[in-house]
Amino acid sequence: MIEQLLAYDRHLFRIVNDQWSNSFFNWLMPWLRNAEMWYPLYLFLILLVLVNFKKTGWTWILFAAGTIILCNFISSNILKENIVRLRPCNEPAYAGWIHVLVGYRPQSYSFVSSHASNHFGMAVFFFLTLRNHFKRWPALFFLWAFGISFAQVYVGVHYPLDVTCGALIGILIGYLAGRSFNRNYGLA
Repeated sequence: MIEQLLAYDRHLFRIVNDQWSNSFFNWLMPWLRNAEMWYPLYLFLILLVLVNFKKTGWTWILFAAGTIILCNFISSNILKENIVRLRPCNEPAYAGWIHVLVGYRPQSYSFVSSHASNHFGMAVFFFLTLRNHFKRWPALFFLWAFGISFAQVYVGVHYPLDVTCGALIGILIGYLAGRSFNRNYGLA
């Protein structure tokens, strides 16, 4: 059963990375997954929370940072180092067709995606803690996390199962952090 799941995962990877390849996505996806491109958004959120919620805003920032740190630690230091799955960009069998759209080939292991874990963790935390104050726009964080996760597969550095499992870990951690923050502090 595991072998069938991994075969399906490899097949789906090839569809996304090879068959769906096009010039627009070849431009967009490397940009979308680039962490530095999102720094203005992170700064905006920090300022927005600090200006609107003052002292509780600092606690919110600590919880948000804790969410990211925990997601990253579990995905990078525990799972990747113990599951040891080769990234698709480093798989010799794919050399004839893979499209690697980043300027390097990451040498860390593939399972699970830290990008997916971190961004879904943030998306759930942001949604749970901000939704009562900023109407519907916090729901856009799910689209943002999905786009970044999809880009990881498209650019050739992760399999679909890597980002799916990373997303599930992030959702769980973001949910626990968001619920804990709302229960103990909340944004008034």
